[in-house]
Amino acid sequence: MKKNFRGLFFTPYVLWLAMFVIAPVALIFYYSFFDIHHNFTLANYQEFFTSGTYLTMTANSVLYAFLITLFAILISYPMALVISKLKHRDLWILLVILPTWINLLLKAYAFIGLLSHDGLVNELFQFFGLPIQHMLFTDASFILVAAYIQIPFMILPIYNSLTDISNSYIRASRDLGATKWQTLTKVIIPMTLPGIKSGIQIVFIPSLSLFMLSRLIGGNKVITLGTAVEEHFLTTMNWGMGSTIGVVLIISMVIVMLLTNTKRKRRRA
Repeated sequence: MKKNFRGLFFTPYVLWLAMFVIAPVALIFYYSFFDIHHNFTLANYQEFFTSGTYLTMTANSVLYAFLITLFAILISYPMALVISKLKHRDLWILLVILPTWINLLLKAYAFIGLLSHDGLVNELFQFFGLPIQHMLFTDASFILVAAYIQIPFMILPIYNSLTDISNSYIRASRDLGATKWQTLTKVIIPMTLPGIKSGIQIVFIPSLSLFMLSRLIGGNKVITLGTAVEEHFLTTMNWGMGSTIGVVLIISMVIVMLLTNTKRKRRRA
């Protein structure tokens, strides 16, 4: 009876998982084997892996995701480290989380207003006698905005790893004559690697398939696999090719998760 009663609690989760995770992924795999005329074919995969256009999009997507993740780590780790040492750190973490409550589209339009030709940033440049810069619709602006949006998701797992470190390890390293830099690089960073890897998963995987920011902030100059999926599903109506790109993205995300998995290391520890 107890087993049957416990099974009732898992039923909604299993149904939700089947309807909104397994079924959509299965449909993507299914449609990837059909062409625009609904004929079964393997030409979609052949075209993807032999076309220079799609291979370039793949390389661009990986490069952009890597740069976004890199800048997010470089900014998030010092911030998380400082916040973990503050007295009212829960309040500061709340301030970090607050921007995630704002709609992504609103944040994108806010940056359009800041970075546009007549935006606030160029007005400040003019005030200080600097020439107007064309910042919008560039690779740099796209990476900047994407990294800004992903930073809170990188800070949280790193912050949790930092708060899990016992102060006894820090005191022991100092008692043994280690400098602050040695304590950071030899003790703190290695012990927070699980948080860093979790942050990479949270940031890198969504960054592979960004399409709204690439349209609004990068314009037509930033082309990724995400924009290609959007184009095939909404413009050309070639759902087969769009699904094929989706399958490639799913496989790429699984590879990233396997490379950054820390479960096995934790068991050994």
